[in-house]
Amino acid sequence: MIRRLALVAAVTLALTASACSSDVSDGKDDKPATGVSSAPKGPWEFTDGSGEVVKLDKTPTRIIAHAAAAAALMSYGIRPIGIYGDESFKTDPNLQGLDLKGITDLGEEWGIIDVKKASTLNPDLIVADWWPAEKAHSGVENSVKAASKKIADLAPMVGPSQGGSILNLAQGYEDLAKSLGADVENSQGAEDKAAFEKARDEFSALMKTKDLTALAVSPATDLLYAANPVYAPELLDFQKWGLKVIDPDAVDKGFPYWENLSWENADKYQPDVLLLDSRTFDEGLKVAKAQPTWNSIRAAKAGQVIEWPAFWLHTYGHYATAIEKLTDDLTDVDDTIGD
Repeated sequence: MIRRLALVAAVTLALTASACSSDVSDGKDDKPATGVSSAPKGPWEFTDGSGEVVKLDKTPTRIIAHAAAAAALMSYGIRPIGIYGDESFKTDPNLQGLDLKGITDLGEEWGIIDVKKASTLNPDLIVADWWPAEKAHSGVENSVKAASKKIADLAPMVGPSQGGSILNLAQGYEDLAKSLGADVENSQGAEDKAAFEKARDEFSALMKTKDLTALAVSPATDLLYAANPVYAPELLDFQKWGLKVIDPDAVDKGFPYWENLSWENADKYQPDVLLLDSRTFDEGLKVAKAQPTWNSIRAAKAGQVIEWPAFWLHTYGHYATAIEKLTDDLTDVDDTIGD
C-alpha cells in the first residue's frame, strides 16, 4: 500500500492492470435498499472533494462505499449496501467492531473491486475519499485495475477531500451523512466528536511541556520513505497541535507523498522520535532493524519509535482513540536527542 497504500502494496505485491469490457450487468436485480431509511424528499446535491457539485433528482439511498467511508457513514447510522476495501475486512482498522451483516463484500484487496457484483446492487451513489495528489477517488486511482475502475460507471462518486486535516474528512462525512438524512446530532458520531475534542486538548497540553521533533516514516527493503505532511492530514494536525513533524525537503516529484531516502542516507534527518507507519508497524520495524544504518538515526538507536496512524483515520471516534495512544506514547519521549 502506498499511494498512501501503494508503499505497502509495493512491499507485499505488484499490481498489474488488465482491461475488461463486460463487467457491468444490466442491473435488473432490484434488491430493497438497506442503507438510508428516511432520506429527504426532493433534489439532492453534494460538493465533492474535487470541487464538483453532484446533483441528483432524489436523495440517494443505495450506497456503495469504500471501507473507510463506510465506517464514517455508519457512525451516523447510514449502512451501505456494499463495501470494497484495501485489505481483509477482518484486519481493516476502519471496520473493527462494526456489524457488517447484510452488507455485500465487493473486494478486500487494494485495486480489485468486483464490479459485476456491485452492478447487481443497483447503487445510486458511490462514496469514497477524493485524493488531490492523484485526482481520483479511492478505488479508481491510476494503478487500479481497469476492470475495477468501472465501479465509477455504476453511479456518481463523491467524498470529502484528503488533505489539510483529518477534521476535514470527519466533518465532510458528517455533512454528507446529514444530506442523506442522518440525525447527526443524536448519533454515535456526535458522542465521538466530544471524545475527540477532549483527546486533542490533552495532546496539545502535553506538547506545551515538550519541544519534540518527529519524522514519519515507512521502511522498505530498498528505501526509507519519509512522509510529506502536506499529503498526510493527520501529520498536519499534529503540527498544529504542537508536535514538530519534519517536512522533508526533497519529496518525490512524481509521487509527492514521500521523500525516498536511500538507506545510506537514512540519517539525513535527526528527530527526537520516529513515527512509523502503523499499517505495517511490526514488519516495517523488522525491515528497518535489518538495515545497518537504521541506528544511525539517534531516535532509532534510543528506541524512540512509536506508531503513526497513517492514512486511515476518518472518524472522530477513531481519531480520539489514536490521539489518546499517541499522547501516551509521547509522554516519556526524550526531547533532547534530535537536532
